[in-house]
Amino acid sequence: MSLEANLDRVLERHKELADLMASADTPSPDEYAKLSKEYFDLTPVVEAITELRQAKAEGADLASLIADGDTDAEMKAMAEEEFAAIKDSIPALEGKLQVMLLPKDKADAKNALLEIRAGTGGDEAGLFAADLFRMYQRFAEDHKWKFELISLNETGIGGYKEAIASISGSDVFARLKFESGVHRVQRVPTTESSGRIHTSAATVAVMPEAEEVDIQIEDKDLRIDVFRASGPGGQSVNTTDSAVRITHLPTGVVVSQQDEKSQHKNKAKAMRVLRARIYEAERQKADAARAETRRSQVGSGDRSERIRTYNFPERRVTDHRINLTLHKLERVMDGDLDEFINALTADDQARQLAEIK
Repeated sequence: MSLEANLDRVLERHKELADLMASADTPSPDEYAKLSKEYFDLTPVVEAITELRQAKAEGADLASLIADGDTDAEMKAMAEEEFAAIKDSIPALEGKLQVMLLPKDKADAKNALLEIRAGTGGDEAGLFAADLFRMYQRFAEDHKWKFELISLNETGIGGYKEAIASISGSDVFARLKFESGVHRVQRVPTTESSGRIHTSAATVAVMPEAEEVDIQIEDKDLRIDVFRASGPGGQSVNTTDSAVRITHLPTGVVVSQQDEKSQHKNKAKAMRVLRARIYEAERQKADAARAETRRSQVGSGDRSERIRTYNFPERRVTDHRINLTLHKLERVMDGDLDEFINALTADDQARQLAEIK
């Protein structure tokens, strides 16, 4: 379908939605909310279409004026200058619209679960995992998102074996979904007396937080085990069987939760994580089925893939997927991730546009 035909379709749907909402046959509250959301989602696209078509109409008028033999020289010169400016602006307006018309990832507007695990590198990997966790917490704070700790397994020296958090706010998953993968650090560990640079790694997984309507989990498909919560080294921290382990039998996904003293609260938290992991697995399967080549693209979510290196001696951070290096490591570790995320989003949009053309 041509761009113009696509634009006509959007305008027609926008008008249709306005008519449906104003109809004498008042839709139900749920239906009205659905229509209203689609209408307001399309409104910026309609405004961009109007801007493009006005520019083209002005360009056509100016071209006629320039071609008219009766136009005086001064007027013609002004018209040619305006025509050149409008002509230069049209490709950018068309590109903006093409991006707006790309198929939306229905998970983009969802909240997200962030899971960080220490990888290779021993204690230093755990310390780096803790640094990454704080980095995303500060990023969330900068964007006025809610950052809620779900589960934390510490190493005992300030590091994290595993940390899970829920991040809630506007377009959380859309902004964080390209962060999944292996993050590598190069630095001199605080425990290193000889000053040698070590390389360690931590794994980041960002998953859309699934609602019950997104993924149906049957009770018969779950095995729930309860046990006594314990701290580092097996030390008991609870005298009741409040910890919960949930196994999803069809997929083999296992989630354990013991941070809360209440078995009920632990089960609720574990179900949130379980639902998100199963939902993300379904999304990954669907992506693979749609296009095998997506595995090599930004946002593939392949957690075995090294995506970013944080080099402390040289104070630089490199994203290997888009070959972008920023020499502002301290700011990045303090949550300044927008430059990377904007570049990754733009690269993903460019790849999608290339697939369409």
